[in-house]
Amino acid sequence: MDRRHFIGSLGTLGAAALAPATVGAQTAPAALQTQSRVAFGELIALLQQLDHDYLSPARRIAGVTDISDGHRQILHHLHVALSLIAEADPDRPAFRRTADMVTKFLGDNPDALYYTAFIDPARTYRISGNVGGADFTSFSFERAGVDGVPSKGVALVVDDRAMKISRDGDFEFLVGPDQKFKLEPGVGMIQTRHFFERAKPICADPVKQIPLRIEAVEPASPRPAPDDAWIAASIRRVITFLRETTIGMPMMQPDKIPAWVSIIPNRFNPAQIPAGDIGFANRSSAYSMAPYALAPDQALVIEGRFPKCRFANVVLWNRFLQTYDYETHTISRNGKSTKLLPDGRFRMVLAHRDPGVPNWIDTQGRPTGMVYWRFVLPEETVAPLEARVLPFADLKALG
Repeated sequence: MDRRHFIGSLGTLGAAALAPATVGAQTAPAALQTQSRVAFGELIALLQQLDHDYLSPARRIAGVTDISDGHRQILHHLHVALSLIAEADPDRPAFRRTADMVTKFLGDNPDALYYTAFIDPARTYRISGNVGGADFTSFSFERAGVDGVPSKGVALVVDDRAMKISRDGDFEFLVGPDQKFKLEPGVGMIQTRHFFERAKPICADPVKQIPLRIEAVEPASPRPAPDDAWIAASIRRVITFLRETTIGMPMMQPDKIPAWVSIIPNRFNPAQIPAGDIGFANRSSAYSMAPYALAPDQALVIEGRFPKCRFANVVLWNRFLQTYDYETHTISRNGKSTKLLPDGRFRMVLAHRDPGVPNWIDTQGRPTGMVYWRFVLPEETVAPLEARVLPFADLKALG
């Protein structure tokens, strides 16, 4: 008997052993309708709805790439919901990695590590850890909770300028309704950010972690074993999160588009710090985003100047705000991975294949996508991003 069969037989043995002791509770038809079974059916129905209605021409999703990318997004968001929300406990919170090389979620960043924890705004928590060599560290307290409904905005930001950090990088601070860093009603989630300007993306390092700890100052009593109602509620939190981060996301209306977001391909609007009512937005960063559109024999050349700031980078996303493969391709650049021109400006080149010039950003052959810029704590106005489309053959002349 191999290990797989042995483990499986243990489960069968366990069921047989438990049956006599609980016969009164377990005697029922084979198709017993537990609360968890009803909730599980709702999850299956949502997945079917997403396939039929979310990945549909009504949402401008029709091509093979869009549909398959959409299925990948659904799987990734389901993974996030299961790992972060399904069994989150605000009485005993823990920081868990939000995105990585194989979990791409709501605008992930190759040059940053993100962690999420769920809290109760009525409680006081001690947050401690080490900055781990990051160029910028922050904790955003979001108007969101463990119910799975996405953030409605950022209520409080604590970044490394407000934290007491030792020479070794250690820190500790308190948050709560009566603390210096005050928790307001409705604040139920923490999103951390740890930015690294390195020659290679920090997220491509599979062992890099930020040591973080969060604990309630007043410990909670031991929690009971999961029962049918609790597990059903857990499944429904997953359903809510998955629905709200996919088909529940409204189609952007022209009058609701932030000024820093361009809807014109290959043209960027001035970078700006986003409004606080945008969930998951980094209130310490100026952003600029635009779609790109390139034919097979074209490239997009973007020139500008990094402002004096704590961190800056550019990254490519698909239409579902998921990064391209940064483990085996160069799909982003930051201040350390960019070769500057003699006058201190940068010149980025988006192309479907290697043009043989500095600062190539690999589109991986995708004719369209999103180009996203961020500048953390800029100390000056971000210079305009100048973009132009050139024939691929003309790129060599750039030098």
